[in-house]
Amino acid sequence: MLKELAEYITYNIIHLEKSSPFADALIFFIYDTIKIFLLLSVIIFVVSIIRSYFPPEKTRQILSHKKQFMGNIFAALLGVATPFCSCSAVPLFIGFVEAGIPLGITLSFLIASPMVNEIAVVLLWGLFGWKVTSIYIGTGLFIAITGGFIIGKLKLEKWIEPYVYQIHIGQGQALINKTFRERIQYAKTNTKDILKRIWLFIIIAIGIGGFIHGYVPENFLTQYAGPQNPFAVPVAVALGVPLYASAAGVIPIVYALVEKGLSIGTVLAFMMAVTALSLPEMIILRKVLKVQLLGVFVGILTVAIITVGYLFNIIL
Repeated sequence: MLKELAEYITYNIIHLEKSSPFADALIFFIYDTIKIFLLLSVIIFVVSIIRSYFPPEKTRQILSHKKQFMGNIFAALLGVATPFCSCSAVPLFIGFVEAGIPLGITLSFLIASPMVNEIAVVLLWGLFGWKVTSIYIGTGLFIAITGGFIIGKLKLEKWIEPYVYQIHIGQGQALINKTFRERIQYAKTNTKDILKRIWLFIIIAIGIGGFIHGYVPENFLTQYAGPQNPFAVPVAVALGVPLYASAAGVIPIVYALVEKGLSIGTVLAFMMAVTALSLPEMIILRKVLKVQLLGVFVGILTVAIITVGYLFNIIL
């Protein structure tokens, strides 16, 4: 129905030539814009209600009692259930460290939180089906658990900025008990607030996806990142790092790339690089991590993402 609406607007209202590059790009843009914003509105609203039961303080209380490795697993799973955007990385990191949560467990949470979020899971399911979605969830959790565990074993707490340990965050902060009606109102407000903050990034991402869909020749993409290029996965990761987008925001681009013939592993590597290795997020984390620790963090994630990309290019 939405596809027919997009085609009607393109051909009957705007009167573009059928199958022209601009028409194809516009149909893609209209269709994905309507679909994604409808999905986002519903998903954010439902998840906001769930999140109201898991504020950051409660998250810190739960994680502070977990042992290594099992703590990494639990932290990664909790990161999926209670995702926070990259702008929350600094206060959350400070709160976790102050609460006595080991560094590796903290980073497992911070890796999983933006990478494997519920919005991306639902959108991926709708666009690519359960198989690709399961791969995305499994690899994202694997990277979060393994990356955090390795960093924890390396004992790199000395490379956290000293001021982080000097900040006192009260442990007695009360958790607000809201009525269900208050949670509904909170969800409405939060949905509007999130959409206001991300709508432009979503539109830009859909626009890029539409441009790729309509104008970029299939041979151009397959030449540099196609199955025949042995360096396709590292190239995709390198292209993803400078971008700033949530997993939900990058999905329209991912969808367009898959339609152009790129391998699923290459596309998933690109998506993970955008969400877990984005340059803006690294700049934010630099406020609390010394260059050495940030380098180790980026290095481990990069190797893991590239390995996963190659692995699933072989499997799929």
